[in-house]
Amino acid sequence: MPHSSSAPEVAIVGAGPVGLTLALWLHELGRDTLVFDARPLARLTDDARVLALSLGTWRQFERLQIAERLPATPIRTIHVSQRGFGRVRLEAHVLGVPFFGAVVRASDLITALLDAAQTRGIAVLDETPVESADAQGERIALRTPKGAFHARLCARAEGRLPAEAEGVVSHDYGQSALIGWVHAEGLAPETAVERFTSQGPAALLPDHGQWTFVHVMPHGEAERALAQPDADYLNRLEHTFGNRWRLSEIHGRAAYPLVLRWRRRPVAERTVWLGNAAQTLHPVAGQGFNLAARDLATLVELLREADDPGSAWTLERYARRRALDRRLTIGLTDGFVRGFLPQEGLLPLTRGAALLALDACLPLKARFARQMMFGWR
Repeated sequence: MPHSSSAPEVAIVGAGPVGLTLALWLHELGRDTLVFDARPLARLTDDARVLALSLGTWRQFERLQIAERLPATPIRTIHVSQRGFGRVRLEAHVLGVPFFGAVVRASDLITALLDAAQTRGIAVLDETPVESADAQGERIALRTPKGAFHARLCARAEGRLPAEAEGVVSHDYGQSALIGWVHAEGLAPETAVERFTSQGPAALLPDHGQWTFVHVMPHGEAERALAQPDADYLNRLEHTFGNRWRLSEIHGRAAYPLVLRWRRRPVAERTVWLGNAAQTLHPVAGQGFNLAARDLATLVELLREADDPGSAWTLERYARRRALDRRLTIGLTDGFVRGFLPQEGLLPLTRGAALLALDACLPLKARFARQMMFGWR
């Protein structure tokens, strides 16, 4: 897509789901925006992730008129359990919401966002890595192979968060997530499952008549599981979920290492980090992209009235407003992982009692579900 100016108000680095969503919001505000990405345009949709969008995130895409373009599977029931004793069942109609969220493929989301950006005339410079970004008074200079660009705010959403970057907290869980797709005979449509085991959590997410699985285990075990024949691995996966459903037709198996990384301060001079560039979370609670969406909502709210989108006052207000939700969501996700591992967590009996107590208390269950859908306020 051609660009119209070398001096946009806001420069967005990264044309993934977070960067493109921000670009659409800024277009709604009438802000002049330019998006950069190091990849060629044809590869922007090469994203194998499956995203569980919370209801709050889905409503953002409804406002942007993106939801209607998305092939999505709603989640109306969530079943959480651990091996042995303890479970929680959440049902949307009981808690007074139409659904808890929706499962979309990242490639479908990016395609819809790119189409919307093109329709609205938002410029995306592909094959344009940003080599450096240096604040210079009321502007920040972005140097690229195609020349220098000057913006009042640089939003970094390229998805990379090096452990060695200044101000980054990093923890390696020593785990990998196996992902892929299966059919699950006997599992009700639009039902998501989360199962905690001694090796790590496992999940099934409804996805267009089949289920995406996420199976977490130590790195060595993950390597061995990835090499197993389909039939052997399916037996293992069925056992992980307590042999409740017959799993078949597995495909697309892949493994990814899991880490926790987050910036203590997601802002610097005329710069804000968003999405995985601000925090990379364990997938246990499906909060990574939803936390990013809430970050975007706050940033857009502040930019709606800001004369200077990159002023220190605006960015400091953003950092303060997002501090509580970021800290508690990161802590909750990390706590889920550590708390359900025997060597670091509560006794299985206590964990099971906590799950049963949550299941039995409707107000507590509603509050928990609301925090998963809309964040900590």
